[in-house]
Amino acid sequence: MDKTASAPNAHDAAVLEGVTPAVRAELEKLAIRSAFDLLLHLPLRYLDETRLCPIGDALPGKTVQLEGTVVSAGVKYQPRKMLVCEVEDGSGHLTLRFFNFYGSQLKTLSSGTRLRLLGEVRPGFLGLEMVHPQYRPVRGGQPLAEALTPVYPTTAGLSQAALRKLIARAFVQCGLDEILPAALLAPLQLPPLNDSLRYLHYPPPDASLDALEERTHDAWQRLKFDELLAQQLSMRRHYQRRR
Repeated sequence: MDKTASAPNAHDAAVLEGVTPAVRAELEKLAIRSAFDLLLHLPLRYLDETRLCPIGDALPGKTVQLEGTVVSAGVKYQPRKMLVCEVEDGSGHLTLRFFNFYGSQLKTLSSGTRLRLLGEVRPGFLGLEMVHPQYRPVRGGQPLAEALTPVYPTTAGLSQAALRKLIARAFVQCGLDEILPAALLAPLQLPPLNDSLRYLHYPPPDASLDALEERTHDAWQRLKFDELLAQQLSMRRHYQRRR
């Protein structure tokens, strides 16, 4: 759906409260000027952080979330300088490689540390590996995400975490009233607009990634319908003005 300029209102002020001028400038690059613009800033793809994949079940070429214990970590200089970390979970073994790293990472990745990892699995010389995965130390039983994690179009100066926080705030502050009658939506089997946007920003764990990323899910169909309807109405108004 196209974003159209609108005058700032109380919802926008609440959502953008505390946002620095630098972040506002980055939002402007994305044509985000209001709470509604945030709701229409839709994900490009999703990460599945709702489940853990045993290392032994991980397949090359797949992006998965794993959890394992560091068994060794150190800096190697052949064929180039890199931080190499070995992780295992009882089902298998995984090598982590970091070509750009800080010395402090060696402390974080010390032997015995339990890590939650997210990244693409690749075949390596000594088995499976990940290069520059996302990672964080965890304790046993730490809860998983309840929805798929959206990955948004963004700029170098605006992090995914910052965007997600602003979009979550927009949902709280900006209620969306349905503008189309049920008599129109029901025959077309289209869901309400608010439900569609919530689904696209926070898909449940069992959502079809293919349907979401190929934009064939009912939630996407609703937004496509609204955009087409808006275009048709705009063309009709333009035609009537010319008569």
